[in-house]
Formats: sequence, C-alpha cells, structure tokens
Amino acid sequence: MHDSGADTAPGVIVVDSCTSLGTTLVLHLRGEIDHCSSAPLRALLASAADHGYTGLVLDTSQVTFCDSELLAVLESWPRHGRRVRLANRSRAVQRLLAAATAGRQPAQAPTMAATS
Repeated sequence: MHDSGADTAPGVIVVDSCTSLGTTLVLHLRGEIDHCSSAPLRALLASAADHGYTGLVLDTSQVTFCDSELLAVLESWPRHGRRVRLANRSRAVQRLLAAATAGRQPAQAPTMAATS
C-alpha cells in the first residue's frame, strides 16, 4: 500500500512542499503544530539556517491547529538578520497571532475618578 502523505493522524505537521528562491526558503505546511509535532519543522529550519538561508516564507493556509509552539519554533529564526513571513494564514494561525498580539499590548492605566 502506498502512503499518499495525507495528514490522517492528529498532532502531525506535514511540509507539503519546500522550495527556495535564492536565499529564501518557502514552506507550505499542513496539519497541526504543537509540542509533539514540531521537532521535524525545528530540524528543517535549523538545517536551512546552517545552509545560509536568510529568508523564510511559511504558507500556513492548510494548518488546522497551532498553539504557542509555532511561535516558539519561529522565535530563533530572525536572529542574525534573518526574516520570516507568514503567508496565507489559516484561521488557526490568525487566532494564535491575535492572542499573542493581545498579550503584548501595553496595559492601559486605570482611570482615576476626580475627588473634591
């Protein structure tokens, strides 16, 4: 039986395609990104950095679930002048980014009522 590579197991991230445009790596991801599934993606990105890639484009349109592990995986990429861009963000990725952005907003100072 031939495995078509379909994402049938929960907690699996699949790199649908990996191409390069000069020193930019373009990955199309599918599936779920969490602590249990991120090791292959981490290894791929570490190898790409070791081979001199300075740009990273992640097409996340087919990512069905992600948690803060995606942010943790991407955290080290921008070091040493590298750039990262998330393209075609799925709803799961949009929710994660919105939650992360909301958590980084500076708290508003409480309003004080005037007293006489």
